[in-house]
Amino acid sequence: MKKSILLINGPNLNLLGTREPETYGNQTLEDVEQLCVDHAAGMGISLATFQSNHEGAIVDAIQQSRDVYSHIVINPGAYTHTSIAIRDAILGIDARVYEVHISNVHEREPFRHHSYISDIAKGVFIGMGIPGYLAAIDAIGAE
Repeated sequence: MKKSILLINGPNLNLLGTREPETYGNQTLEDVEQLCVDHAAGMGISLATFQSNHEGAIVDAIQQSRDVYSHIVINPGAYTHTSIAIRDAILGIDARVYEVHISNVHEREPFRHHSYISDIAKGVFIGMGIPGYLAAIDAIGAE
């Protein structure tokens, strides 16, 4: 299968650019998505985007990606720390998954220190800001 990526952003990431800009920066989700699409295209990799504030919709997107995308780059947002359902959906597909977090979750509240995704992800990019998404795409390109 040719490399292809589904970029999934979880809850509240639709507020990028306005939500806590001191933590998340001033780029909007649309800016980030376009940056990722362009970066992947420059490597000959197609990239589709998906964002939802709803856990079940994210689970559905992961399940529907089966046999469609070779890779998933996911910023699960707050579901990182709570969603066994998203973890189980990832375990049910063959795509390689890379986890991204804009902020350094380990410098934040203790409840953000645990991820249900990290131990099943091919790679984890934390605290790099928006360039963390590009680093994940670069890692996919290097596979």
